[in-house]
Amino acid sequence: MKFIDPHHDQWHRAAGEDGPRPAPRPREFSLLALEQWHAVRGHWPTALQHVGVIMPNDHDIEILQPDLARLTLVMLQFPKWTDGRAYSQARVLRARLGFTGEIRATGEVLVDMLPLLQRTGFDAVQLRADQRLESAQRALRFFAGHYQGDAIEPRPLFQRNAQGV
Repeated sequence: MKFIDPHHDQWHRAAGEDGPRPAPRPREFSLLALEQWHAVRGHWPTALQHVGVIMPNDHDIEILQPDLARLTLVMLQFPKWTDGRAYSQARVLRARLGFTGEIRATGEVLVDMLPLLQRTGFDAVQLRADQRLESAQRALRFFAGHYQGDAIEPRPLFQRNAQGV
């Protein structure tokens, strides 16, 4: 799991008074709101740079399916720590849609959420400001394995053990 320091993040929101810049610089890590991405995706030079999308947790994640090959990052939001819809979005991205890029959790992300974030397909998190990195790293070591399959290893533990894995 990668932990993101918002003060040293290579990704920059492409914003302005008139929306995203029409001609982004090559090699830039641009992060677009979903509406911005839909407005520019037909002429956005993704071959020259990395592009990410901020996906609201109340939207159907499958609307990104035609664009996933062009995206480096999908940022999923937790507006409240009790709102778990982004877990489902991450699981669908990894297991059903085969997205191999970075899936990042932002918003009200607490240390207690990390094991489930990892199991559902997240590989990066931006913790809420009051959460400690040391506690987060320790939380990922709580469980050595899980009986059920997950987004990382879809086979249940008993199948892995039977095959000597």
